[in-house]
Amino acid sequence: MGKYFGLVYDGTPFVLFGPAHLTALAIITLCCFSYLYFRKVWGEKERNTVRWIFAIAIVVNETSLHIWSLYWGIWNIQTMLPLHMCAVLIWLSAYMLVKKNYAIYEFVYFMGLGGAMQAVLTPADAAAYNFPHYRIMQTFIAHGLLINIAIYMTVVEGFRPTLQSFKRVFIGTNLYMIPVFFINLAIGSNYLFVAGKPNFPTLLDMLAPWPWYIFEIEAIAFAIFFVLYLPFLIKDWRQSAQGNRQPA
Repeated sequence: MGKYFGLVYDGTPFVLFGPAHLTALAIITLCCFSYLYFRKVWGEKERNTVRWIFAIAIVVNETSLHIWSLYWGIWNIQTMLPLHMCAVLIWLSAYMLVKKNYAIYEFVYFMGLGGAMQAVLTPADAAAYNFPHYRIMQTFIAHGLLINIAIYMTVVEGFRPTLQSFKRVFIGTNLYMIPVFFINLAIGSNYLFVAGKPNFPTLLDMLAPWPWYIFEIEAIAFAIFFVLYLPFLIKDWRQSAQGNRQPA
């Protein structure tokens, strides 16, 4: 068991877009597409059950990471506080699922999808491990659940982002960076990577040096948000055009 839960991993290295990685991505994708079918057959009882399963699963999975880190003596306030965006959304999404909170859904949709998709495509912080080691399994489960929760709430529960959602999430995320920046200064951390690029390979390595890459991230985030909102924008345009063609 130590081989799969140990801190030091000496097994086969993780291969980006290798067979194991592609299999994990395929499972996440198939689960998301399955909601197109289940939205037609699930009633309120089934939807309530699924929301609770998602909420419990994402909380248990994230709690297990803290337990694992405490066991191996690597838990510290510089890296393990729930201040990274995906970590914040993991806890908030559990509340959203139970209460069907739309305000949190807006952030889970834009930030959860945008951030979690990057995390499963390039799992840099867990790339020192490989399947089926606990650490990389936990990473894919956490971010895979975030992706599935956002898609589930949209496809099955009927939630959808609006243009105001787009604005609120973009502005709210930028406002959130301000206290996190000062927390980083106070405790020597690098949450949200606003104090510098992470010390492991990421897509940020392709951007300008600090602090200029932060502005590039802003532009990239805006573009990702727009792409995520685009299907709903097109749908609204089409409905508006059809309405304008209706005879008076």
